Amino acid sequence: MSQSLPKLTPEMLIPRMGEYIVQKKLITEEQLQTALAYQQEKVARGEHYLLGQALMDLNLLDRDALDQVVTEQIIQLRSALQSSNRNLDQRVKERTSELNEALQRLSELSKMKANFVANISHELRTPLTHVKGYLELLVTGSLGVISEDQRHALQVSQRATTKLESMIEDLIMFSLASRGEMSMRLDKVDIRRIVSLAVTSASNKADERGVQVRAAISENIPMVQADPEKIGWVLNQLLDNGIKFTPSGGSVVIALQEEGHNLVILTVTDTGIGIPLDRLKEIFEPFHQLDGSSTRHYGGTGLGLSLVRQIVEAHGSLLDVQSVQGKGSIFKFPLLAVRE
Repeated sequence: MSQSLPKLTPEMLIPRMGEYIVQKKLITEEQLQTALAYQQEKVARGEHYLLGQALMDLNLLDRDALDQVVTEQIIQLRSALQSSNRNLDQRVKERTSELNEALQRLSELSKMKANFVANISHELRTPLTHVKGYLELLVTGSLGVISEDQRHALQVSQRATTKLESMIEDLIMFSLASRGEMSMRLDKVDIRRIVSLAVTSASNKADERGVQVRAAISENIPMVQADPEKIGWVLNQLLDNGIKFTPSGGSVVIALQEEGHNLVILTVTDTGIGIPLDRLKEIFEPFHQLDGSSTRHYGGTGLGLSLVRQIVEAHGSLLDVQSVQGKGSIFKFPLLAVRE
């Protein structure tokens, strides 16, 4: 049988009531100690016995005086609580203001970073164009005869400038996206052709790494609504990413499949190293690499997947990622089908 809880009384809510009564000079300190001892005796016998009751039973305080004391302390507690609430409200307002200022500064810093990235990227274009132009003149022999070893060295330099140019374009695209200035030109697009071009473009790199890359396209895939340039970039990036993180002997497959009557699903599947489940969100952070060490095995700016997601979402779609560490990853998103 459960023991019933004692009835809640005002005295139970008032801390150090005895001291308050002594301060009011309603009783003496000796009388308080007598009442406390009397209360403890009652409690020791198992009774629920309050100090106020002890004071009245010992005729040290009458009911009216006790009620007055309890009422005064309740008023004091209420006042203290209201004051505390006002102080809390003020602290909350001050903290909210500080947070808003911090967010404003963060937003300004983000804009400054985007502007800096855009400016420096544009500035890099001109000298890179000069370098590419002179490399082409040297390779073709327009500036004089060169040996085969020299030609090979120049061709390596050309590939490096091509990679650098791609990185600069990514930086410019990122800065535009960060400022909300990335334009989208949605049109009716033959997605099969874009997929085929992406696979062809990725074939050389795949061959160099010993990775098989292929397309798996279902029959009668309809046209889709998309920005052909941006979606082409997305597919190139996803294929490049899959090839980069897939060991020799693995494969990367890009698939097109119709879902229902209104959607075409694009899927890029690789048999690469995969991504730890607890770190999936990190892959979309700009300038971030899962392996951030100075000796990391895989290069890149860390912008690719961040831009991929932004472009996919700008198409009104969502990028879904599934991955198993050591077994590979799947990147998938739908596009709206366009029928005649």
